[in-house]
Amino acid sequence: MKKIYHLANCTTCQAIIKETGIDKAGIEDQDIKTQAITPAQLDKMKEMSGSYESLFSRRALKYKEMGLKDKKMSEKDYRDLILQEYTFLKRPVVILDKQIFIGNDKKNVAALKEAVGQL
Repeated sequence: MKKIYHLANCTTCQAIIKETGIDKAGIEDQDIKTQAITPAQLDKMKEMSGSYESLFSRRALKYKEMGLKDKKMSEKDYRDLILQEYTFLKRPVVILDKQIFIGNDKKNVAALKEAVGQL
């Protein structure tokens, strides 16, 4: 499976897609705002990444609004929140067969670019 989960209107996601060549690599894309992540998709991401927490974005505006910073959260909490609110998914998430790339840090984007180049 080759797929990217992102927000179509997110300039960071757009820049990463362009920089890595994902848009020309024939990778299926899913705009998580218009096509919600299913529990099965999220569970697959967790299986590949090791935890729901690794998929959870603490930069989401609702993270502060909901006062989550001060709460002790379990894996179930992370899973439930991501399924309830798409902005809690760290973006973009790219799955290339057995590899998963989560988020937009420079090392991750460089590794993703290299992996896409080998397709």
